[in-house]
Amino acid sequence: MIDHNLSKPDIRKANDCPPLPANASLPDRLVYWLGIGLGSGLPRRAPGTWGTVGGLIVAIPLMSLGFVPFLIITILACLLGNSICGRTSELMGGHDNPHIVWDEWAGMWLTLLPLSYMGIANGNFWQNIAQPSSIVAIIIAFILFRFFDIIKPPPIGWADKKVAGGLGIMLDDIIAGIMAAAVWVIIYTTILQLAN
Repeated sequence: MIDHNLSKPDIRKANDCPPLPANASLPDRLVYWLGIGLGSGLPRRAPGTWGTVGGLIVAIPLMSLGFVPFLIITILACLLGNSICGRTSELMGGHDNPHIVWDEWAGMWLTLLPLSYMGIANGNFWQNIAQPSSIVAIIIAFILFRFFDIIKPPPIGWADKKVAGGLGIMLDDIIAGIMAAAVWVIIYTTILQLAN
């Protein structure tokens, strides 16, 4: 495994998103736009955070389909992310450019799986999602995912630094999403126990 940190732009500074090559094929154009989260990864500053916001916005109607369809979509996003992120990285000419945010989308969706399973998807989704408790639960899930994705405690940091290619781009966010989901479940069950 190779440490690819040297080929990444400094995320503490504003960076332009590398443009799609003019001669890119139609499939490459589609992959590029998925890779940059349909444009949510384009901002010059904090593209990962903006990309996560984009992934959250897309997740809400997907969650309305119910837990099982949302689970299937999330698993497919994780599996396809290897190819999407890897090819987008090649089109941009560097490893794990911060404007590639499909990994943030998949990680955010993983974080939302318990929330989908534990209640928001039950009954009238659109009525439930508008409740203050649901909005707070979503905000907590967002904050937890961003915390783990930015801080990168082990093994997230190891995956970010040592795993190459599309899998390397995806793996740290998948682990961050799983860790954020686990902490969200702990918070949720603790609140339920205190309320009873």
